[in-house]
Amino acid sequence: MLYKSTLTLKAMLMFQLFISQECSAQQIDRKTVEPQGDVIWEIPNRNNKVALTFDDGPDPVYTQEILKLLNKYEAKATFFLIGEKIKKFPYIVQQEIDAGHEIGNHSFSHPFFNTITKAQVDQEISNADSLIMKFKRHKPQLKLFRPPGGILSESDLQQIKRYEYKTIMWSWHQDPRDWDNRSSGEISSHVLTNIQSGDIILLHDSGGNRSETIKALEQILIKLNDEYEFVTISDLLTSNPVFGQ
Repeated sequence: MLYKSTLTLKAMLMFQLFISQECSAQQIDRKTVEPQGDVIWEIPNRNNKVALTFDDGPDPVYTQEILKLLNKYEAKATFFLIGEKIKKFPYIVQQEIDAGHEIGNHSFSHPFFNTITKAQVDQEISNADSLIMKFKRHKPQLKLFRPPGGILSESDLQQIKRYEYKTIMWSWHQDPRDWDNRSSGEISSHVLTNIQSGDIILLHDSGGNRSETIKALEQILIKLNDEYEFVTISDLLTSNPVFGQ
């Protein structure tokens, strides 16, 4: 019995070691991948074009409010969607597409990729992909993917590329942390103070109470709409000859 127990313990330890090795890949180096165009943080241009992006939706309350504001100020945006929520609220995804916005893959259930195995990463990408590609009027110029939490290893990147996705992060100076119980004033001030042509702005339309994000969004649109054009990620990419090729 002692011999069998020892073997069982060793097997468990080996399994845990395997899982930890699978999940412990190092974060990509921006200096290495950005020049190759494999991962995008911002897209400099001379036309004062910027991209609003919203993660973690769709949401039956907050996404609808965001769509109303974007329509009011004639702004376009890119929504990075979670597969589980696509299944619950497909009609909202269709509304995003019908309004001329862009949708992207944000995984199926939003796990950090450094906490799951390679096989699970593949499932997260593919399961959400199969849902996104079912929308009849969705004819993407590019397939866009954003990893949950911005956590991404070289191995993850290669898996994403196998599905023909371009990986989109966000401008490091344009994360107002709206998920962290910040006020609308704090959120909007962060975006307005740091705004630059080519920015990719990170906001959220789900994952919690986003009422402050909604208020901040209107302030951002009011203040910037005369000087900046709010476009989709694909449009922003085509505005720069280096990225648009």
